[in-house]
Amino acid sequence: MGIRELLTGVGWGVHPHDDHKRPAADVPLRVMPTPAKLCIPLLQHVGAPAKPLVAVGDRVLRGQLIAAAQGNVSAPVHAPTSGRVAAIGEVTAPHPSGLPFAAITIETDGLDESVSFKTVEDPFSLTPDEISQRIAEAGIVGLGGATFPSAPKAQLGRKHSVHTLIINGGECEPYLSSDDSIMRERADDVIDGVRILMHAVGASKAKVGIEDNKPEAIAAMRKAAQDFAQIEICPVPARYPMGSDRQLVQVLTGKEVPSGARTATIGLLVNNVSTCAAIHHAVRHGEPLYRRIVTVNGGAVAQPGNVLAPIGVLVEDLLAFAGLKSEPARLVMGGPMMGVALPHAQVPTVKGCGGILALTAEEITVVPPSPCIRCGSCVKACPMGLVPLELSAQIHAGDYDTADAMGLDDCLACGCCAYVCPSQMPLVQTFSHAKGEIWRRAQQKKRSEFTKQLAQARQERLEREARERVEAAARRKAQRAAQQAAAAAADNNTPSEGAGA
Repeated sequence: MGIRELLTGVGWGVHPHDDHKRPAADVPLRVMPTPAKLCIPLLQHVGAPAKPLVAVGDRVLRGQLIAAAQGNVSAPVHAPTSGRVAAIGEVTAPHPSGLPFAAITIETDGLDESVSFKTVEDPFSLTPDEISQRIAEAGIVGLGGATFPSAPKAQLGRKHSVHTLIINGGECEPYLSSDDSIMRERADDVIDGVRILMHAVGASKAKVGIEDNKPEAIAAMRKAAQDFAQIEICPVPARYPMGSDRQLVQVLTGKEVPSGARTATIGLLVNNVSTCAAIHHAVRHGEPLYRRIVTVNGGAVAQPGNVLAPIGVLVEDLLAFAGLKSEPARLVMGGPMMGVALPHAQVPTVKGCGGILALTAEEITVVPPSPCIRCGSCVKACPMGLVPLELSAQIHAGDYDTADAMGLDDCLACGCCAYVCPSQMPLVQTFSHAKGEIWRRAQQKKRSEFTKQLAQARQERLEREARERVEAAARRKAQRAAQQAAAAAADNNTPSEGAGA
């Protein structure tokens, strides 16, 4: 069964079946042995890349800070194990282009020696600022895929007086089950992280949204939260993209986040369940984020399942651990809907990587697109209430301004419209292209306006300098006239020779 066959339109979004999700989810979590080499990217988050603090040849320990955050919206990077720094340079980025980005390469020594972690017996004795500081120092970012640094997000929550945390346990993408795994096997860590985050933000309650196709996770989370009345475990319909923050907020609270606004503006803050577990480890045990659970799945994988793996492990090593039963036709980091196709397997995993898919040719069958038949299926599927067929028509006509006015910026690029389109139109690519073109035009307009301002300022300066020169010349002329008049008056007042003799 191909990916497209997994999905059928139901209300907004699409409804994924469990054919490819459940087998991997039901396998117990495995821990991957330390590979011979790790490539730790310096940019694994929204914001500025981390700055290296080590040099080639340095020996590092597990949990050691190897790259520092630069600015408020950034995140530090830590060594996932002990070893020596073999290189600091470019490796292939997890992007279809295959372009490089900076990373620290560590040759591991197999000893897994660690730094001393600073534990806290009672995290609730810490101030919110102290908790945020520990979260920042641990390099925690949103592990649901957004990768926004968690510390400034918590600070934003305090600034807006957030009263409710929305904890995202939806994991609506087909094939992926890393969040399901952490809720099943480490629910206590997740709930403790939720409580710590509530304390840091000042929220009085939390709602944990879990899709109803994860009964084991729901049961485990309810058991872990049974002593905490302020935390509610809320099953939600299994519908893609339920894991989107705006959709989850609307289902759990009935509130709609205004276009262009953050959830914090309506008193809510959304965090992922895996992020909460990482916060538990960081604040209570002092452990930075240097490993995470990754789903390894797809028709080409011999033993699909969830693997606790060090961040920076190469995809080829992760696949070797899980085993391959056939050559993958495509590698994807993330899910099949919003994931990134990889150029090859020599790509490192990053903090936001929830899954690696090794798909067969049958799973990625592509049908050539045909003209839109105006059926409206995309309108029904769009979770943001947009009209994809009209957006596409305006974009193809070159009318980007109208497409922008129709709400193009609200598009999640979730792919629901494209997957229900009987004409197989590449709607997501069309919208992504249009967003890029609108951004390019906006930047060009800014540059033009800036150039115009510079030219206007230059003209005003030249005119001012000309006026100043004229005024200065007039002053000098007046001064000379005054001096001449004074000299003449002095001559007139001088007595003639012999006068008074």
